[in-house]
Amino acid sequence: MPLVDIQLIEGVFSPIQKQRMIKDVTEAIVAIEGETMRGVTWVRINEFASGEWAIGGKPLTTADVKAVQSEPA
Repeated sequence: MPLVDIQLIEGVFSPIQKQRMIKDVTEAIVAIEGETMRGVTWVRINEFASGEWAIGGKPLTTADVKAVQSEPA
């Protein structure tokens, strides 16, 4: 059974966005492995409080991630 963990910082994504992540990841597994995998594909979202995640020793906050999201591509 596939088990996919998605790790996020709390407050960055809406409940609708998280549900879309779950759906789209499930669909990706099914597209690769076949429809029989749908019922046994687990997707979990784990959220961490703002500042409890760090990159290069620098804590990352919800505001930091939202600033990256708003940058032009």
